[in-house]
Amino acid sequence: MFLKMPAACDSLLEDIEDIVSAQDVKPHDRQFVRKSVVPKVRKRGSQKHVQEDDDPPSDSIIPGAQKIWIRTWGCSHNNSDGEYMAGQLAAYGYKITENAAEADLWLLNSCTVKSPAEDHFRNSIKKAQEDDKKVVLAGCVPQAQPRQDYLKGLSIIGVQQIDRVVEVVEETIKGHSVRLLGQKKDNGKRLGGARLDLPKIRKNPLIEIISINTGCLNACTYCKTKHARGDLASYSIEELVNRAKQSFQEGVCEIWLTSEDTGAYGRDIGTDLPTLLWKLVEVIPEGAMLRLGMTNPPYILEHLEEMAKILNHPRVYAFLHIPVQSASDSILMDMKREYCVADFKRVVDFLKEKVPGITIATDIICGFPGETDEDFQDTMKLVEEYRFPSLFINQFYPRPGTPAAKMHQVPAAVKKQRTKDLSQLFHSYNPYDHKVGERQSVLVTEESFDSQFYVAHNQFYEQVLVPKDPEFMGKMVEVDIYEAGKHFMKGRPVSDANVFTPSITKPLEKGEVSGITEEFRYVLENGLNLKACPSAGIREKASSSRMVVQLLWQQGGSGLKIMSVSLALLAILVTFFTEVFK
Repeated sequence: MFLKMPAACDSLLEDIEDIVSAQDVKPHDRQFVRKSVVPKVRKRGSQKHVQEDDDPPSDSIIPGAQKIWIRTWGCSHNNSDGEYMAGQLAAYGYKITENAAEADLWLLNSCTVKSPAEDHFRNSIKKAQEDDKKVVLAGCVPQAQPRQDYLKGLSIIGVQQIDRVVEVVEETIKGHSVRLLGQKKDNGKRLGGARLDLPKIRKNPLIEIISINTGCLNACTYCKTKHARGDLASYSIEELVNRAKQSFQEGVCEIWLTSEDTGAYGRDIGTDLPTLLWKLVEVIPEGAMLRLGMTNPPYILEHLEEMAKILNHPRVYAFLHIPVQSASDSILMDMKREYCVADFKRVVDFLKEKVPGITIATDIICGFPGETDEDFQDTMKLVEEYRFPSLFINQFYPRPGTPAAKMHQVPAAVKKQRTKDLSQLFHSYNPYDHKVGERQSVLVTEESFDSQFYVAHNQFYEQVLVPKDPEFMGKMVEVDIYEAGKHFMKGRPVSDANVFTPSITKPLEKGEVSGITEEFRYVLENGLNLKACPSAGIREKASSSRMVVQLLWQQGGSGLKIMSVSLALLAILVTFFTEVFK
């Protein structure tokens, strides 16, 4: 039995408004009723009281006018994330300040590797709340355990959501609590993270940090980072090469490749690390350098021959960070490290033979659960045998939620003593004494902590201190080594040597936003007068309109900025198509 629809539906609807009957609420009436509705705003945990009458309502606050202080803990991957977040916020109009006291909002980018780092993070949150600062949390701590009590009511930006930091900051400044912790996916496949062509502010304008992948393939029993970064997800070679090219176009002379395990790169997308490195080497300018980040032994074993060739390349530092963690196979098994001590030695011995002078850095954990005196002595013997010039010694800290935290723990006093003993062994030898008198070419990229010297690195990524001559910064300089310490050498510039500039263009100023094209900068500074803009340059860089669109998307809260950026984008596109089709 079929029921006939009412007559009003017999005819074809010409417009969606035809479905509104005379008895329905009119838009005017709906708007009038809405005025009496008061939205409930979820406040941060530290602001449980009702908003004071003299505070401005959240919708009257103009986002993009505030000052933001950013603090980052942890690895170079985390530092790269911090640079991207700073760049996006600055591109939107926020002022990034180095003065925490004057900031309106603190963006705290955390590290979960060791307990002390998380303690600093927790104390900073407490300090921000005491000083009545707005707070946004980022990094691995809130990503791994967002429901911890001390994070309640606070805004969180996940490690794969850093391209949405402007939204989170904007809402937090308005008094809302926002949490974005999802994963980036494309057709169901997990991606490496946010796009690499986002704006960023490099901490050092001469050094570009590029994350080549996120996550890893291991399941180490002590590791909390895995809970935050997840399984391996690699960026494409094309994306990474394009990012490197863009960096060199902005005056960068040194690139660091980083991830939780660079050796595992590409296994999820059908490629590998050597293939990526050969592609990158093709675009590195003469005199500029590439530094490869940490790689675990299992994955580098498969590519030893190719890696040796790459590490011998004149534009790649002969340096590799390979964590061993322990020289006891039983402890490595409990750690689920997926290699034995013999594997580690094979990698190191092969590279030392094929790449003369190579610097091998490594990590060791003292006092892992179940570590006996015999296990620890095996580790001491390994350090004595290889005399690593760079050794990261870590006392074991059980991280909540990891399998190692449930294992039988080594007494705290024993852990401390083993850490002290290994440190004494490490400081008993000087790895650079034999280099005094050598003449080396070094790339100068930063200033020393005490501000007395410039810091440079030679071909083996060994630290060389040189005089603070402004002419040397960002240059390749020839020096004579006249002094050596535990962690550095001192070099005297050769009087008649040439000072070589590897940068192909002038570096950005400190604090300047990377990733905005010259043409777009011109439009923002000069309005729609594009006569002085070189049309060839606009045509060449028209692909950078993605950046303009990204900026436009982030301007959602400010009508004036939307208008200015929209006009800029329109002007660029009109000029481009005029040139192409004239």
